[in-house]
Amino acid sequence: MPGISRKAALAVAASASLTLLATACTGQSDTGATDDPNAETTITFWHGWSAPAEVKAVQANVDRFEKAHPNIKVRVVGNINDDKLNQALRAGGSSGPDVVSSFTTSNIGKFCSSGAFLDLKPFIEKSKLDLDALIPKPMLEYTRFEGTRCALPLLGDAYGLYYNKDAFEAAGIKAPPKTWSEFTEVAKKLTKAKPGGDGYERLGFMPNYHGYETVVDHYMSQWDHTYFDENGKSNVAEDPAFAEMFTYQKKLVDDLGGFDRLEKYRNTFGDEWGAKHPFHTGQVTMQLDGEWRLGMAKDAGVDFEIGTAPMPVADDEVDEYGKGFLSGTVMGIAPQSEKQNAAWELVKYMTTDTGAVVAFANAIRNVPSTFPALKSPDLKTDPAFRTFLDIAQHPESNSPPASVNGATYQLTLQDFGYQYESGKVKDLKAGLEKTAAQIDRDIEQTK
Repeated sequence: MPGISRKAALAVAASASLTLLATACTGQSDTGATDDPNAETTITFWHGWSAPAEVKAVQANVDRFEKAHPNIKVRVVGNINDDKLNQALRAGGSSGPDVVSSFTTSNIGKFCSSGAFLDLKPFIEKSKLDLDALIPKPMLEYTRFEGTRCALPLLGDAYGLYYNKDAFEAAGIKAPPKTWSEFTEVAKKLTKAKPGGDGYERLGFMPNYHGYETVVDHYMSQWDHTYFDENGKSNVAEDPAFAEMFTYQKKLVDDLGGFDRLEKYRNTFGDEWGAKHPFHTGQVTMQLDGEWRLGMAKDAGVDFEIGTAPMPVADDEVDEYGKGFLSGTVMGIAPQSEKQNAAWELVKYMTTDTGAVVAFANAIRNVPSTFPALKSPDLKTDPAFRTFLDIAQHPESNSPPASVNGATYQLTLQDFGYQYESGKVKDLKAGLEKTAAQIDRDIEQTK
């Protein structure tokens, strides 16, 4: 979702006061919605987009909805982050939204468990929607928590590998790497140190966890892993996949010059969302990123041919190559709304109507969130973008599971990653055990 980085979204989730009081949000499966969806009415829709082109695209979709539902008018309010959203939902009252959306899939556990977003089950059943046949499984998973579906996906984000085809050709590299061991060799081959060894003329890949989208859970998506065991306890110290990922990433950091040298180079990078992004400028030749990067790179006027591919997988999991990390925007109904039936009509339209989903995806260059939209002939695509459509539909693509305390467990694991990659923590096993204990304490305190 261009306009907000995933790390920024997680930071908002961590810093915001997200004590979503169930007592202030009374919506449950038996919603008791009594408004007439065929009556003349006006509903309010809050969303997080702020860039002019994206705001225009949202309004265009709302205009299409109003044309199909002439009795329902929609008042659209943009640039609403989770902080503002949570404050309004906690306060209640008629001045708040009827329809809500969020970029932060990590907060679904909070939204659903607290009742901050209304349980959509009765609306889905009344509309006879077969979600399993309509929406890719990972997107279904990140819009529900412990049996409660309080949101539907409104476009998705799929993460993969961008690479500089010209640099690959010059280095004699025939194809993007499929395994992490192959990736190391390619990254090293593409890296050019400055004379004297202090700095880089070009870096094959920025592996550090501060390297924009190279965060822990994006790496972890390429290993078979389980964040929590069957009892809901943190599994990061018991599942060997986590130790394998941290070990691999730390070695990649060392192989490419070491943490301090890489960090010094990283500080020369331009803004993640600007034209001077290091992939655009050729400072790095491979980049882990979402589908939006393709359009942004072209808008920046890059002077090389761009290639896209899935990120590599663990060496012993090559049969799962093609998978990737998924996230996206979620959409639901405010439980305080007195126009829930009308609100559902907008949610249903924007999240399940093929024409609406395709038009919105084309406008903001995101991945459609339904199977019919992904396969629609009206979807604007090319081979480079098709990579991300395939990742979105791969059966092993994944997203971190929802938690009652939102993104906190991911941030805790990410903080450990910073300590380990920089060498401040030497004992990986002990560090993961300490991290797992902290995750369990945080979750228990939230209940």
